[in-house]
Amino acid sequence: MTEREKMLAGEVYDACDPELLEDLNRVKVLCQQYNNLLPTDFAARNKMIREILGQADEDTFINQPFYCDYGKHIRVGKRFFANFGFTVLDEAYVTIGNDCFLGPGVHIYCACHSTDPRERKTRQEWAKPVSIGNDVWIGGNVTILPGVTIGDNCTIGAGSVVTHDIPANSIAAGNPARVIKTI
Repeated sequence: MTEREKMLAGEVYDACDPELLEDLNRVKVLCQQYNNLLPTDFAARNKMIREILGQADEDTFINQPFYCDYGKHIRVGKRFFANFGFTVLDEAYVTIGNDCFLGPGVHIYCACHSTDPRERKTRQEWAKPVSIGNDVWIGGNVTILPGVTIGDNCTIGAGSVVTHDIPANSIAAGNPARVIKTI
């Protein structure tokens, strides 16, 4: 398997693989170009975000600045909106449903690193996908950790750290986020 195939399969891979580093740098340039577009140039912004992401539509709207690692592993549904400072470490697939709205400073992390400092020095890591259902509202400064699934019709309170799955039709908040209400 290539390092990319290992990465997407959730296996340990070499994060310093030349092919992966080339893709990371290519997307950094695209994100910089996107972030430097005039905020009022909606057509150019939408065209470029669809070039960066693996799936997006003509109604996808991401306020600048936006940062991601690979871009093509991010799939957003219809009428997706993310506010300022959306950051995605998409070493695994990130799938976001239709009619999802993200507040400012939302971060989604797929990359995993060893807690053993000797192992971390090897630059070996692995990744777990993140899935967010339809009609989800994620408040500002929420962090979603690797391997999390958030069900349909959820609200995640501002400042939460989502460390485990949140079932559909839930309101969750806190650090770690926990369900505080079912709708």
